Amino acid sequence: MIFHRLKSLIPVAALAITCGLGSCMNDLDLSPINPQTNTTFSQDEVYNKIYATLSLTGQQGAAGSGDVAGVDEGSNSPFYRMILTFYEYPTDEVICSWTDAGIPDLFQMNWGASNVPMTGFYSRLMFDVTLCNHFLEQTAEASDEKTVRQRAEVRFIRALNYYYLMDAFGNPPFTETVLLDENPPQIQRADLFDYLESELTAIEGDLVAPRAGEFGQVDQASVWMLLSRMYLNAEVYTGTPRWSDAITYSQRVMDSGYGLATNYAELFMADNDDNEDAMQEIILPLRLDGQNARSYGAAQFAIAATHTAGMTSWGTTEGWGGVRARQALVEKFFPDGDAPLTVNETQMVEAAGDDRALFFSGTSDDARTLEIADPYTFKQGFSIAKWTNVRSDGQPASDATWVDTDCPFFRTAEAYLTFAEATLRNGGSQNDALEAVNTLRRRAHAEELSSVTLDQILDEKAREFYFEGQRRTDLVRYGYFTGSGYLWDWKGGVQNGTFVNSTYNLFPIPSSDLNVNSNLVQNDGY
Repeated sequence: MIFHRLKSLIPVAALAITCGLGSCMNDLDLSPINPQTNTTFSQDEVYNKIYATLSLTGQQGAAGSGDVAGVDEGSNSPFYRMILTFYEYPTDEVICSWTDAGIPDLFQMNWGASNVPMTGFYSRLMFDVTLCNHFLEQTAEASDEKTVRQRAEVRFIRALNYYYLMDAFGNPPFTETVLLDENPPQIQRADLFDYLESELTAIEGDLVAPRAGEFGQVDQASVWMLLSRMYLNAEVYTGTPRWSDAITYSQRVMDSGYGLATNYAELFMADNDDNEDAMQEIILPLRLDGQNARSYGAAQFAIAATHTAGMTSWGTTEGWGGVRARQALVEKFFPDGDAPLTVNETQMVEAAGDDRALFFSGTSDDARTLEIADPYTFKQGFSIAKWTNVRSDGQPASDATWVDTDCPFFRTAEAYLTFAEATLRNGGSQNDALEAVNTLRRRAHAEELSSVTLDQILDEKAREFYFEGQRRTDLVRYGYFTGSGYLWDWKGGVQNGTFVNSTYNLFPIPSSDLNVNSNLVQNDGY
């Protein structure tokens, strides 16, 4: 099965297709998967490769024969790394000190259509869609039970990639086939929403029931989670709110048999794929293995980018020292401005009275500052110690460099906060919304709230999900991502924050694709 075989990374040389910086569906090197060639289609290998695209980046481990041509494979093509980059760097949660091309544009919120990592993100999503389309074309006539299930899982992964194209880029190219001689047409955001809703509801019955499959296998709860996220943001995508539907599908997740881990930190540790307590919360993990499935994306990035020498052992020799917490995030845990300096994450948790406050503010010889005067200095800003390659059972991870930690991409806690927010917005019971929020606060050993507002739910979302790739969507939905209604440190590239034009609520279609596909119209303002 994919979930064991991914851990031993099967080479799939026959699938060495690449997505270049031109039209990602038209300028592919398609010969290995071109149905007009004599290449034999290997159903299980393509199926495995499709799952692998969520964690891995090419055909030769962490680097070499990358899926996406024209960008750095490790920095600008990994699925989850790109989500963290574009959904976290411009927000109130984290800032990155690196000066690689295109990265400073993100905290400054002045990116354009030629931004290199943005092109890599877009190209990764389009590559993944193309591979899914290939699998679905090649298996269209099969009706056996195994293929029906595999097709449903692949349709979900295609929908997931299209979801990010819809959320980030608005009106992307769209096709359900591998186009060889023509460019794909552009689809409008609201129409893509309708398509995704139809796709996800259509495949639900062909997927395994919640927790009935292997760890890492797309199941019905994955569908419910993605639909609940879509419905929560439906007004942004279509102009029409769908709060009632968000409540329905988040409730399905909460009642699905998945639960909440009792230990928050163990959700982000090296053995989160064999720790039953953590596994009960992780609906869809993105899998890595230090011995056999390596990547510069996924959890390898989340761990290495947030750590550097001098911090509490984090289980890998990789510590790149780039991403740290903005002051606005730390103050979600310390609203009185009393965040302690020169303490480790254990002491920080104790001071915050919240298990989720996993920040390292340094030692007397190696102190961090809460305030960030220089965005390019890593030790200005508290370090994030949330992600590690340390095992909860005290045993060593499998490799000293490459991590075993899986990304808990969908986890049950999200459904609780979706339910709470949608309930308030829909005029429902504040007590029900409050109980959903307090359920997570009890898990974190934080003081329970006596009442709850929409802004408090947004703050709770930051405390629960910081640096997990959700913040941009949340801020856009609240109307806070742009404008000046909510300022944070370095919003818009100014230390105290500044107004940002609403143009930046969407990313631009990369100019490299516009130049080769005359069907595409650029998003307003770019």
